[in-house]
Amino acid sequence: MEKSISRQISEFAVNLKYEDLPAEVIHEVKRYLYDSIGCAYGGYHTKDVNILKDIYKEISGKEESTLIGFGEKLPAVNATLINSLMIRALDFNDIYWKEDPSHPSDLIPAALSTAEMTGLTMKEVITAIVLAYEFEQRMCEFAIPGVRERKWHHATLTQFVSPIVAGKILGLTADQMVNAIGINGCHNHTIGCPTAGKLTMMKNTVDPMAVQSGVFAALMAKKGYSGTEAVFEGKEGLMDVFGPKWDNDKMVCDLGKRFKILDCSMKAFPTEALTHTHITCTLKVVTKNDITYDQIDSVTVSTIARACDILFDPHKYRPESRETADHSLPYCIAAALVDHKITTNSFSEEKLKDPRIWEVIDKIKGEASVEFEKMFPAKQPSRVVVRTKDGREFTEYLEYPKGDPREPMTIEDLENKFNALSSKLLSLEKQKQVKEMIFNCEKLTAREFMDALVV
Repeated sequence: MEKSISRQISEFAVNLKYEDLPAEVIHEVKRYLYDSIGCAYGGYHTKDVNILKDIYKEISGKEESTLIGFGEKLPAVNATLINSLMIRALDFNDIYWKEDPSHPSDLIPAALSTAEMTGLTMKEVITAIVLAYEFEQRMCEFAIPGVRERKWHHATLTQFVSPIVAGKILGLTADQMVNAIGINGCHNHTIGCPTAGKLTMMKNTVDPMAVQSGVFAALMAKKGYSGTEAVFEGKEGLMDVFGPKWDNDKMVCDLGKRFKILDCSMKAFPTEALTHTHITCTLKVVTKNDITYDQIDSVTVSTIARACDILFDPHKYRPESRETADHSLPYCIAAALVDHKITTNSFSEEKLKDPRIWEVIDKIKGEASVEFEKMFPAKQPSRVVVRTKDGREFTEYLEYPKGDPREPMTIEDLENKFNALSSKLLSLEKQKQVKEMIFNCEKLTAREFMDALVV
C-alpha cells in the first residue's frame, strides 16, 4: 500500500540532517535569515506587532523564547506569532510564486522559538529552515490552479508546513510528525479576503497565525495527540474539499536532490510581489528620462489578469492604510512617479496624504495581457508605457524583478536593505556585528543567536 503524502513528508523531514545539506544551501539559509531579521527590525515599530506584544505580555507565561529585538521572553507558541508577524509586517520578506504565492520566511520563527525553548543549536535551526522552504514552496506547486485562484489565502498552505518545522526541532518521530501535520491541517484553512479589496492588519497576520498553530500542533503530537494521516488525499481531506486538480509529485518527488530554497526570491521593495516588475519598469522610465510626476499624461501597465484583479480593484485607487497601499499597484506606481524610489517610507501616514500622489494616481491604468498570462509564473512580465503631456511616449519591458534567482540580491543589496530597516534601532557597529553573527550562526545555540538580536 502506498504511503500517505504526510508520511512521505514526515519520513524525509525526520531523517534530514545538517550534514546532508550542501554548503550552498546552508549559505542560502543564512542569506534568508539576514534578510528576515532585517525585515523583523523594520516591523519593530509597527502598530500591529506592538498590539500583539502587549496582549501577550499581559497574558505572560513561561519565559521560553525571545522576541526579536525587544528581548522579552514569552512562551514559545506566543513568541512564534509575534516574531513571525515582525518578519511579515512590512510585506518586505521573501516570496515564492508558482501556482500559489507564499512567504517561506514566515516560518523561520517556528524553528527559532522551539530551538531556544529546547536548548538546541543553530545547526538544528538551519536544518528546520531548509524544511520550511522545501515544503512551503512545494505546496505552492501542489494545487493546479493554486488555492489563491480558488479564493483561499496561502496561509492555507502554511498550516501543513509549520508543524513540520516545529516538529523537526522538537524531535518528533515520523508517526508524531504525521499526527502534527494532521492536527494543524484540520483547522487553519484561510479565506482569501485578507488580501482582497480594502486590506486590514489581518493581511499580514493570517500566515503568522498558521505558523503559531503549527508549533502548538507539534507540541500536541509530542505529548501523544493524534491527527488525521490522510489529511491531504483522504475523504474530505484537502484535495477532496478544494479539488479537483493536484500534482502529488510536486509534493514528494525527488526530495533531497535539489533543495527548493535555491529557487526562492527576495524582495527589493516592501510591496506585494506582483508589483515588483512593474515598479522596476516605472523607475527605469522616469529615472532614465528624467520625467517628473507633473509631466505625466497617462501610464499604462500591462500585466497578468490576476494582478489586475488583485492590484487594480477600486479600493486600491484610494488606499487608507499601509496594508492596502502596499498591495495597490496604482499607489506604488504613483509613489514611484513622485519620488523616483520606493521604500518603507512610501507607505507612511504622512506619505499617504501626499497630494502629489493623488494628482497622478488616476492617470494610471492596468491592462490585462493574454500573452503575459501564458508566460506566468515562469516569468513575471511587465510593460509600462508612460505618456507625457507634450506627446512623448516611453516604454520599458521586464520579465522578472530584482531578487528573482535569475537576478539575485547581492550581499551589498542585502546589507543596504538590512541597514535601512534597522537604522532606527542599531548603530552601524551593531549592524556589522549582527551580520557577522548571522553568517557564522552555526557555531551558536539558538538562545545565543536570539540574545544577540536584542536592541
